[in-house]
Amino acid sequence: MKKIASIILLSITVFFASCGKERKEINNDEKPISVKVSGIDTSNGSGFVSASGKVEAENSANVSTRMMGYVTKLHVKVGQKVSAGQLLVNINNSDLLAKKAQVDASIMQATAAFNNAKKDYERFSALYNQQSASQKELDDMTSRYEMAKAGLEAAKQMRNEVMAQFSYSNITAPFSGEITNTFVKEGDMANPGMPLVSIEGASRLQVTAMVSENDISNIHNGMSVKILVKSLNKDVSGKVSEVSMSSKNTGGQYLVKINLGNVDKSILSGMFVNVQFPVENKTSVEKNTDKVLVPTSAIVKQGQLSGIYTIANDNRAILRWLRLGKTFGNEIEVLSGLSANERYVVSAEGKLYNGAKVSIQ
Repeated sequence: MKKIASIILLSITVFFASCGKERKEINNDEKPISVKVSGIDTSNGSGFVSASGKVEAENSANVSTRMMGYVTKLHVKVGQKVSAGQLLVNINNSDLLAKKAQVDASIMQATAAFNNAKKDYERFSALYNQQSASQKELDDMTSRYEMAKAGLEAAKQMRNEVMAQFSYSNITAPFSGEITNTFVKEGDMANPGMPLVSIEGASRLQVTAMVSENDISNIHNGMSVKILVKSLNKDVSGKVSEVSMSSKNTGGQYLVKINLGNVDKSILSGMFVNVQFPVENKTSVEKNTDKVLVPTSAIVKQGQLSGIYTIANDNRAILRWLRLGKTFGNEIEVLSGLSANERYVVSAEGKLYNGAKVSIQ
């Protein structure tokens, strides 16, 4: 009986040993994934200053009114193209119509008084020349004529004022462009200065970027810059048109505006960009600090985490989580997570996973 038990135990041991050997052979037969690797790209003051910015229209306005009244008609919708002078909003103008009727009546009355005074003045002037009227009578007629003339002119100016207010009840586009927002609907009460419609001129675009105090001294008007539109991954060029010398109202950073000129229609107002300003002299802090740059295509995204595949000593891919900084064209700065001269995967001919065996091309 003991002999039989020994034989069974020996068989089980040989079976598990053979299974382990077989599994090890399977792991050894794992087909490696072909990858391309690269070392860290370091740059010590790489000849440009980078800043984040936003595309916006050169011409933009929030159209409002100077009178109070109910909105009777909204003629446009968001996204609609409009021409300069096109009617956008109508505001109730019944009060203005009543004022206009009063002014028109005043003009008629002033005109009649002026015509009578003019006739009397001309008649007494002729009588005075014939020595049939005294100087005092002529002076009285002259004074009456001048007063009637001034009364008519005042009535006409009042009419001009009322007619000008009609333009505040019929709101038109100040320039050609596109409606980007509407702030009221029919029946709402419009108040003086309250925005009714937002419009942007689509003919020319510009970029507004915020530059730090360490870099603003290196930027000047007319400087050619490179701009990366992040959502489109597209590079465009532009020229600096305005440089603010105060950061009082911009949170400690300096506002810089860049004209884009003629750009692709796919670039829209509101898109976020990264602007690269070429400079010759960087600050001493930047000269002593190496930037670690990797291609953006090598970054692996998992939710809100960003990482990169590195190469272990046994030629296996190891996913390393990173803390990223600014984007420089097609490269992104690594703040932490990678050491200098450490190899990482640039591209792979198969789907990588953590611990996958790789073959370096």
